Amino acid sequence: MRVYDKSVVKVNASTENGKVVLDAEGPLAPVAKPILKRINRIFLEEKPIQADEENIIFSTWAPPMPGEIFNRMIGAQVASILKKRLPDQFSIGITTHCPYDCIHCGAADIVADPILTYDEINSAIQQAIDLGSYYIAFDGGETLLRKDFAQMVAKVDKTRAIATCFTSGFSLNEQRARELKAAGLFAAHMSLDSPDEAEHDRVRGREGAFKNTVNGIEHMVNAGILADLFVVVSPHNIDDLDGFYNFAADMGMQEMSIYEIIAVGRWMDHEDEVITSKDVDRLGKFQSSMNKKWEGPRVTSFPNFMGPDQFGCFAGRRWMHTTAGGDVLPCAYTPLSFGNVREEKLSTIWERMGRHEAYKCSAEYCMMRNPEFRKKYIHTIPKGTQLPLRLDKSMH
Repeated sequence: MRVYDKSVVKVNASTENGKVVLDAEGPLAPVAKPILKRINRIFLEEKPIQADEENIIFSTWAPPMPGEIFNRMIGAQVASILKKRLPDQFSIGITTHCPYDCIHCGAADIVADPILTYDEINSAIQQAIDLGSYYIAFDGGETLLRKDFAQMVAKVDKTRAIATCFTSGFSLNEQRARELKAAGLFAAHMSLDSPDEAEHDRVRGREGAFKNTVNGIEHMVNAGILADLFVVVSPHNIDDLDGFYNFAADMGMQEMSIYEIIAVGRWMDHEDEVITSKDVDRLGKFQSSMNKKWEGPRVTSFPNFMGPDQFGCFAGRRWMHTTAGGDVLPCAYTPLSFGNVREEKLSTIWERMGRHEAYKCSAEYCMMRNPEFRKKYIHTIPKGTQLPLRLDKSMH
């Protein structure tokens, strides 16, 4: 199957023993083959969430192949080898409002007044796509609290990018789920803090939170939207990995994604309550063991995926986040603003970010886990400072 077709390089996909294998041909094939080798290593060890004669969907985090959006993804991978920065992933906060009071909320201290308008959000997304983004994620607060959310999803150019969202499932009903499907929502990352109902409700600070998530997942799955269980792993719930996985399987979800808790927002003063390198190894082994199974959801462990053995930290290099107030950050977990989309073009801000000393070079793992980075940029933020911290443009 031809999945990428340009005059300088062509990429073919085939399946061997149920696994996807990519290969390149053409003048730039030698340039593309190192990144394809890395991708093939991932494909070899893991399973796609869907594969048939017409297309392959490897993950809720990647576009289907073949197709123009997958072409853009491969183009971004080749660009990374050539040391060209492209914001593969663009996430944007569309509201700060949320029905919950999560004890680990990373966006709790972010000030966004006023919140971006419908037109401002659409403009920022279009600019990101023009810069090379092929993965658009709507973030919050709770995204479903925006009444015009489906209209925003519909405005994303589906010939160039996939549209996804982060949600707790709060207030989702059958009709709204169908509207999101019709608008072209590719996948929903549904958050869960514990497979135990009482514990999840405690972490969320609201009784009934677990039931809301269950109902939301059911509606997403029934509407035909890819459903991913998004788990923020901490020392407090890492022993529940099997419980999370069984929950996702029982709910008919296609994927379980693992992210690590970051000492930011309400968790800012809990740097001693984050996962360790041994925990990351444990997550990698869990991912490998679950993805060897033919049945059940695939597992994606981001501490490993964005670790030294695979792609490294995406923040400021392949990921860009815009808050609900328009501030542009290297990622959703780094409270440093390089500009505001209300004041400047996104391309100008992205270029400025790339000139900053912290983002000129690659990073082997999450920058916010790096003690030196935190000491230099995060610990120096005075208590009570309005976040995100707007960096002096002359320093870039």
